[in-house]
Amino acid sequence: MSSPTTTEAHQSRVVKTLITTQVLNGVGVAGTVAAGSLLVASITDSETLAGLAQTFSVLGAAAMALPLARLTNRGGRRLALSAGLITGLIGSLLAITGGSTSNVYLMLLGSFLVGAASASGYQARFAAIDLATPDNRAKQLSLVVWGSTIGAVAGPNLMEPSGRIAERFGLPSLVGPYIVSATTLGLAVVVIFLFLRPDPYLTAHKDARAAGTVIKKSFRETFAYIKSEPVALFAISSIAIGHLVMVAVMVMTPVHMKHVDVTLQVIGLVISIHVLGMYAFSPVVGNLTDKLGEVRVIQIGVALLLVSTVVSGTASADNAIQLGIGLFFLGIGWSCTLIAGSTLLSESVSDEMRPSSQGTSDLTMNLMGAAGGALAGVIIGLLNYGWLCYFASIPVVVLGVWSSRVKR
Repeated sequence: MSSPTTTEAHQSRVVKTLITTQVLNGVGVAGTVAAGSLLVASITDSETLAGLAQTFSVLGAAAMALPLARLTNRGGRRLALSAGLITGLIGSLLAITGGSTSNVYLMLLGSFLVGAASASGYQARFAAIDLATPDNRAKQLSLVVWGSTIGAVAGPNLMEPSGRIAERFGLPSLVGPYIVSATTLGLAVVVIFLFLRPDPYLTAHKDARAAGTVIKKSFRETFAYIKSEPVALFAISSIAIGHLVMVAVMVMTPVHMKHVDVTLQVIGLVISIHVLGMYAFSPVVGNLTDKLGEVRVIQIGVALLLVSTVVSGTASADNAIQLGIGLFFLGIGWSCTLIAGSTLLSESVSDEMRPSSQGTSDLTMNLMGAAGGALAGVIIGLLNYGWLCYFASIPVVVLGVWSSRVKR
């Protein structure tokens, strides 16, 4: 049995390794968000289809959620996170090929596989709490979410310089972010493989594994269990709704701004401000969650998401300042629902159900995000950005009403 001091030292190494990985993962994935939408719009000459890049990426993250959870059960976090990152690297290479040959099908397949890297990033937050104590679980989880800040903010701002690099090789400028993605995801795999030792999940469950106990639940069993636990169901719904709204509004903002030929540099800056809101204040959100409780922080997130839809939805396409403010609130609201919801989920399910519940949570979250991205493209094509923000506010209001009825 490990001593508390040994466990704390191990936990500290785990968090540092995960933060480093999140920086690299953030650089790789965040830069492809705006580039993917613009690249699909360019290939298909259709703004309605622009959201498909992010939709496929989110679908890829959803498709990998349960397989990564199963890999965690089988061989630990190191195996699962590495598998997701390697799949994302392959996706980046396919997206480069698709974008270079104007093959939208190859481009979307690449986006789908890049989503696996996002799935690894999301599950890394759960890896941070395998060895955490109940009184600092939200803080530990939030530190790994915060680790995405540097990479995720830098990623969109690399659109222009990475585009110039792509052009030097005779490639379209918009595939530049995918070149960066392939490089940084490869480095992230090396970091996980070399430094996530001993594996936190295997360490936390070594007694059960030594006794021959295998924690393995099907999706059907897990979903039935979650439906029977009102708090767990609310937790997953909070994560999913926050993600749906964030994806829907964020992915269409570059397309909205492009209506007036805003430069890629300005678009990248607005997305960076959004991502700053998503990740930079994660430790603050984590501390608030530990002090105020998960439901209260989710309610704060609801308020911020509603403010975001109003600020963003009333901004003109060339008003980068107002759009930046709106997307900043969107990011912080998402952070509140993700961190508080994830902590609430981990605390409201049994140890036996925790890994499969975490995988089911990520699956649900990403499916909702995929739906948000797809519907956002349709709404933009038929109506406009303002209507998109209005429709996005509706599920947030529902979540706010629900939160007032949750008993803890």
